[in-house]
Amino acid sequence: MGRTRSRDTDHPEARLDHGGMARIVPSEFAGGFELVVDDTPQSHVDLDDPTHLHFEYIVRMGAVIDQLTSPGEALTAVHLGAGALTLPRYVDATRPGSRQQVIELEAPLAQLVREHLPLPKGAAIRIRIGDAREGVKRLPPALVGQCDLVVSDVYSGAQTPAHLTSVEFYRELSQLLGPRGVLLVNVADGPGLAFARRQVATIAEVLPEIGVLADTQVLKGRRFGNLVIAASASPLPTEWLPRLLAAGPHPAKIAQGPELTTFVQGARIVTDADAVASPRPDASLFLR
Repeated sequence: MGRTRSRDTDHPEARLDHGGMARIVPSEFAGGFELVVDDTPQSHVDLDDPTHLHFEYIVRMGAVIDQLTSPGEALTAVHLGAGALTLPRYVDATRPGSRQQVIELEAPLAQLVREHLPLPKGAAIRIRIGDAREGVKRLPPALVGQCDLVVSDVYSGAQTPAHLTSVEFYRELSQLLGPRGVLLVNVADGPGLAFARRQVATIAEVLPEIGVLADTQVLKGRRFGNLVIAASASPLPTEWLPRLLAAGPHPAKIAQGPELTTFVQGARIVTDADAVASPRPDASLFLR
């Protein structure tokens, strides 16, 4: 806990189409910059070092991405939710030649990031504006069944919209994946993990090979935080993940197999008919 971020009005900002304000501010703790939407930190970017992943859950996503295919091999990737394009920049830096599509609802946010946190020259990253679910349907047909990586990290303010949490939605995403392609989903939840447990059960209905990466205290439901769900039709490339996650800089674990079966016991699959947005975190979570 501690002080909040500076309210210096000189920082670049943009009014979003669906309400709220996006701002780019210097990071007070890690160098680089943060994208903040309505006082909620959305992304961290280090323009001098795109491999610097500051947010803990992004570090965990990066650890999974590093295991895909052969080291350094170019990927075909789709990202839902642009933020400041942290992961697309990471993939471009670590796997040159990767082809990446990004779907972002807010055109003003995408323009703010392009202008003040420009992408590396030559990066094959295309940003498409629109709703994530509708945008998936409009992607080039050639991507169907060809993606090595699909990332769903969509937030309206501090919550994932309900229509991006259902089994119908995850079936649509699964159609993009190649035989060994991996889906990564960022889920935020608090004590009890009722929302996260339903999300794991829902994704497992579509992609049976599944693991959850999180801080141990978050995974036990003792505090609010982010859980990364990794899922695939094929066995996940997780042989080295436990050692990598335990080493830090943000120690965590991966839950799989019987532990995950216990985790989701009694959790109902989410459908379009009963989907709800993710829980709203307490505002104090973002105080520093």
